[in-house]
Amino acid sequence: MNIVPAFRYPRVLSIAGSDSGGGAGIQADLKTFTALGCFGMTAITALTAQNTLGVRAIHGVPAQFLTDQIDAVVEDIGVDAVKIGMLHSADTVRTVAAALRRHGIAKVVLDPVMIATSGAKLIDDAAIEVLVRELFPLATVVTPNLDEAALLVGQPLRTEADMEAAARRLLERGANAVLVKGGHLEGETVSDLLLARGGQPLWMRAPRIASGNTHGTGCTLSSAIASQLALGLDLEAAVRCARDYIRGALQAGADVRTGAGSGPLNHAHAPQAMQKRPLA
Repeated sequence: MNIVPAFRYPRVLSIAGSDSGGGAGIQADLKTFTALGCFGMTAITALTAQNTLGVRAIHGVPAQFLTDQIDAVVEDIGVDAVKIGMLHSADTVRTVAAALRRHGIAKVVLDPVMIATSGAKLIDDAAIEVLVRELFPLATVVTPNLDEAALLVGQPLRTEADMEAAARRLLERGANAVLVKGGHLEGETVSDLLLARGGQPLWMRAPRIASGNTHGTGCTLSSAIASQLALGLDLEAAVRCARDYIRGALQAGADVRTGAGSGPLNHAHAPQAMQKRPLA
């Protein structure tokens, strides 16, 4: 006799680029979703030829095919939260924004992937302003690193005061909440700043983890936040849990060599069983 389903999994969709090296992008997102007990799905925006040393080539996915991927997933399986990563062109940004509005997706983590760990630029100039205008208002939180935040506000960020000023500027530009990641600042402490519209600055600080394996940290953090939102946490709790997860992944992968450059994190350092939710 067949069992009548009574549950479903927390569902997280990654709309991002593919990393052939497996350390970032779609691949890192799926590993993170699974490790945190969520069911991961993908809509690929671009294919990249890359490894731990850098990006060799980028091949964009046609807008209609990207639309088809998102619609196919949402209309059948459903989505509890979305993580958005690499959007290489203005047309891609508009396609994703239209899909979010069409499906009424409320929990959205926007990681404005603009510069790879290797320094390669992953987005064209025309797409940046469209990203701000179209996607900032739709995102629950935007998660730029120091270089990306500097590019978005048009000036370098060298201090915590610079980070806070940039966060406020990004709220003025339409973001609902911003997590400015301070890992690129000098010093033995890593400081991240969460600032929501109408809220007070929330600084999250921790000792720096010594590791040459940092490829995909931004992708992993944003995916972890999206996973925690899908599991029902509020934004602050989701960010705190995501930071704990990524710190564990950094620590567990620090003594492993994968490739000749910046290697990946250990996404499976503390895997959780797939969670279940009552079927509604």
